[in-house]
Amino acid sequence: MKRLRWQCRRGVKELDAMLCAYLDNQYLAAELADQRLFCELLSSEDDLLIGYFFTDKLPEKPELKQLVEKIRSTFMG
Repeated sequence: MKRLRWQCRRGVKELDAMLCAYLDNQYLAAELADQRLFCELLSSEDDLLIGYFFTDKLPEKPELKQLVEKIRSTFMG
């Protein structure tokens, strides 16, 4: 968890808050597949993550797209 928390810290306050909120509130209860997808998502470059969470741009991979949408809806209500 410490490694994941460190990876969630991206230097953009809003992005950090969104990723850390998912880690704190959803990650442990998520299915193993979603946990792996979250780790894959964290390996993305910051500019892509900013695009995924704060613009209409979404990942091409359907599973990642679903996870991004889940994180967005959880954080933004």
